Amino acid sequence: MFHRTERLFLRPAWPEDWEEIYRGMADQQVVMNLATAPWPYTAEDARNFAARKQDGFLPSFVVTLPEAGLIGGAGIGIDDDTGNVQLGYWIAREWWGKGFATEAARSLLQIAGTLGHKRMTASHFIDNPASGKVLRKAGFTPTGRIRPAYSRARGRRDPVACFEAKLDGDDDIGPQDMKQAA
Repeated sequence: MFHRTERLFLRPAWPEDWEEIYRGMADQQVVMNLATAPWPYTAEDARNFAARKQDGFLPSFVVTLPEAGLIGGAGIGIDDDTGNVQLGYWIAREWWGKGFATEAARSLLQIAGTLGHKRMTASHFIDNPASGKVLRKAGFTPTGRIRPAYSRARGRRDPVACFEAKLDGDDDIGPQDMKQAA
C-alpha cells in the first residue's frame, strides 16, 4: 500500500531501507518517545524492522520526502494494553518542527478509514507535549485520560495522555471485529 500527501510519500519499508531507518532511529531523543523500539537502537533492529511482514489491516510505512529520502515511519497497530487500534509515528530529529508528523498522522487517519476502522487511538508520553500538539492538529481529540504505558526504550511504564479520533461516527471496532474483517 502506498499513500501520497501534499509533501510526503508513505510506502512499505523495504530491506534496503535499513540504513536510513537506523540513521533516524539511532537517536535517544527519538526512541525515548516510542513504545516498542529498544534503546540503544541497533543496526540489527533497523534490519528487522525493514524486513518485517506487512499486515494489510494494520499497515506500517516509512515516511519519505521525495527530495530528501526517508525521514520517519508511521503505522497502524494494536495497543498491547488496551487492545485498541492505534496510530504510531516517528520523525527523525532533523525534520522535527516542519509539520511532517502531522501530515503523516492525517494520512494514516485517511488510510484507517478506508480500511474500515471506525475509531483510532493514540497517546504520547506526558514529557513529550509536542506529540500532543501533532495529534490535535492531525484530528485527534484528547480523552482526558492519563494512564501508564510501557516504553521498551525507557524500560518502564510512564504516564501517557490518551487521544482518539472517530473515523465515521459509528461504534468502535474491537479486536474481535478485526479478525473477521482481515
